[in-house]
Amino acid sequence: MPFFTRPRFRSPLLAVVVSAIALSSVDLAVAQDKHKMTAADVERQIKELSNWGRWGKDDQLGTLNLITPAKRKQAAQLVKEGISVSLARISETKVAPDNPRPFEHKMLTTGRNSVGQWAMDRYSVAYHGLAHTHMDSLCHLFHRGKMYNGFSRNEVSDAGANKLSIDNIKTGIFTRGILIDIPELRGVKYLEPGTPIYPEDLDAWEKRTGLKVTAGDVVFIRTGRWARRDAVGAWDANEEGLAGLHASCGKWLKERDIAMLGSDAASDVIPSGIEGVTHPIHLLTLHAMGVHIFDNCDLEDLSKTAVQLKRWEFLITASPIRVKGGTGSPLNPIASY
Repeated sequence: MPFFTRPRFRSPLLAVVVSAIALSSVDLAVAQDKHKMTAADVERQIKELSNWGRWGKDDQLGTLNLITPAKRKQAAQLVKEGISVSLARISETKVAPDNPRPFEHKMLTTGRNSVGQWAMDRYSVAYHGLAHTHMDSLCHLFHRGKMYNGFSRNEVSDAGANKLSIDNIKTGIFTRGILIDIPELRGVKYLEPGTPIYPEDLDAWEKRTGLKVTAGDVVFIRTGRWARRDAVGAWDANEEGLAGLHASCGKWLKERDIAMLGSDAASDVIPSGIEGVTHPIHLLTLHAMGVHIFDNCDLEDLSKTAVQLKRWEFLITASPIRVKGGTGSPLNPIASY
């Protein structure tokens, strides 16, 4: 997820008003005041939450080190019903306010133009952004000239990323996934753009489900972004915002020692509410903690399945395309019950 310039909003109070209506367990004004942060606070958290050097000065996996053989075996035992759910959004080929660079699918040979026996096509996608389901590698973000674990931004050149590239994830992701469904928690179909999610919400979800996020888990935050899109149409996040985690959730994520973070949007609430910092959750995870990110997952079928089974934990598997030097990868995460 790239860092955009500070968004311009048509209705800056809309998201706050709707959020206040939706919140039931947390008074919005109190929460906003309690968690008010500045750019200096974010800089302090970068140091306090850092995992630099935790697995050695040459480490390029970050918190994926927490997915141990024992963790994988425990996750495999979560598959009981034999049900699998795709978390990938269908790659749309038309321009939309939230999809300025659509997925390109071009047929090369078809049943109508081929004289041989093969149908062939070509895919092309600029996957970073707010449209396509993808995984961010740790080389995706620079801060003060550095990437995770102190590697220089100069390690990323026209030839690709020499450090922290997606090729490091060649064995894929196989661990326990946990869905934190904030609309389900608040009793709404979806959150409105700009709605912040606070640590109290994450605590309330753990209490409601009886689940405790533990080391090596992949946490998925559902805001209902795609349900809202289906209901009211696409919108430009740079103009109207997105629901997501407030920067104050960074400490919570570090304390739980998550392996990865995923969401149906950008993970970050947009706008962030912090002057001069557009994507603090991306900054704290990719840069400080070494947490890879799944962006733009479609969590609607997963939410329905979880409600039906009354189970919000599952085996999560994902296999990024093995591109040497790549800053991430489009992919299809799978949740299995």
